[in-house]
Amino acid sequence: MAYGESPSVDLARPLPGGYGNRLFLFVMRRMASAGVNDAHAANAMLGAFGRSYRRPLVLMRAMMLELARASTRRIMVAPCCCARMTADEALTMEAISKALRDPQEAYEQVASLLGSDDALGALTCFQAVAQSHADLGRPLDLYAAG
Repeated sequence: MAYGESPSVDLARPLPGGYGNRLFLFVMRRMASAGVNDAHAANAMLGAFGRSYRRPLVLMRAMMLELARASTRRIMVAPCCCARMTADEALTMEAISKALRDPQEAYEQVASLLGSDDALGALTCFQAVAQSHADLGRPLDLYAAG
């Protein structure tokens, strides 16, 4: 790859439907680009969950840190303004959508995302984030209605 040339990123996947899914994707993108203490990510969680925003925010931070710790490969994340998803973002959305319903399938997806079989900690984080979103009325389900 030549100097100044950016790697190609596959953006063939559409954004997921549902407010909870889009919120998750936005916060994940913000934390990936600006760090886990990003004020825009925290503000988005506050706007979505009101006074109960701290639980999902802290769990999202833990999830992002665990993904960074356990990953043996670079996880590609699009900018916040992008109207499409990368393959890694789509895999993450599928895994978190299945984390509570089908943990075995979600584990395999998380292991694929990380490029490692050391995915139990990340799966546990995915389950905690999914449960917190569901408890607060913003479920992370790719097949949920609006």
